[in-house]
Amino acid sequence: MKYLTLLIAITAFFFSASAQLSNSGLEELRQREDSMKAFALEIVQGKTPGDRLYADSVFTRMFVRALVTNYSFDYPFDSLITISRLTPPDSSFRIFTWQLYIHDNTVRHHGAIQMRTKDGSLKLFPLIDRSPEMQSPEDSIVSNLNWVGALYYKIIQKKAFKKNYYTLIGFDDHDMRSDKKVIEVLTFEDGKPVFGGNHFSFPDGNIKKKGVTRYIMTYKKGASPKLTYDPDLDMLVMEHLVSETGEPEKKYTYIPDGDYEGMKWKDGKWIYVTKIFTQITPEGQEPVPTPILDEKGKGKFDVKQNNNN
Repeated sequence: MKYLTLLIAITAFFFSASAQLSNSGLEELRQREDSMKAFALEIVQGKTPGDRLYADSVFTRMFVRALVTNYSFDYPFDSLITISRLTPPDSSFRIFTWQLYIHDNTVRHHGAIQMRTKDGSLKLFPLIDRSPEMQSPEDSIVSNLNWVGALYYKIIQKKAFKKNYYTLIGFDDHDMRSDKKVIEVLTFEDGKPVFGGNHFSFPDGNIKKKGVTRYIMTYKKGASPKLTYDPDLDMLVMEHLVSETGEPEKKYTYIPDGDYEGMKWKDGKWIYVTKIFTQITPEGQEPVPTPILDEKGKGKFDVKQNNNN
């Protein structure tokens, strides 16, 4: 019965939300989205930096005009496949991010946070990527106007001390030798977004990660180590990295080594877990295929012959 009640409540919520977007507004947004699709693709697929920059500029202006439409928050923009669109479970806001590749060593991230408003009007926070100017992004607490850019691909909502925390996981196509993945905690102070904070706890002695305000994983170009949230474990899970050349000071040499570390949420912080999967198979008990022959060399699965044949 409780599941039926929950289903009815969810259905009613989405019905009331979508009902607020008028038919004329819906049609207007469909037309605007259709016009934006080509430019959204060109941001990624443009042949020259000039093509991509132009597409990004045109798309941004068109996108803001579309969002001005009353109750645009309820419109999914799901055909804009090069634009990341994430909404937390409480649906209080949604965050758009995309990546602009200029050349091998210059990648910029753009985006915006759209807040849900009672009257359907637009409340938008642009995200301005200032990471190239930051000396130490790992220990910086920033606003939307000096954002540490990333293309976000997952959002996790947590609560502590009656406050909501939104963890964002993102990718940065950093430069010609390295990529990055980022764990970023977003909060709202006086209604304004704040990125970073004292939301990570690492064991004493782990100097390189101590006191960070966001977790940044830097690794060899194309190595693609796993970094995600596992709902079954209720943990952030990431592959452990090592330098393939034995030069730990050179992050562009880091590759995954097959081990997994993670983070567990507790009291407003992600607590570092050194090793997630600790089961070790005893030596000599490794799994092997079932043998075809027995100890005497006879087939264990001989099929009895039919006497009539």
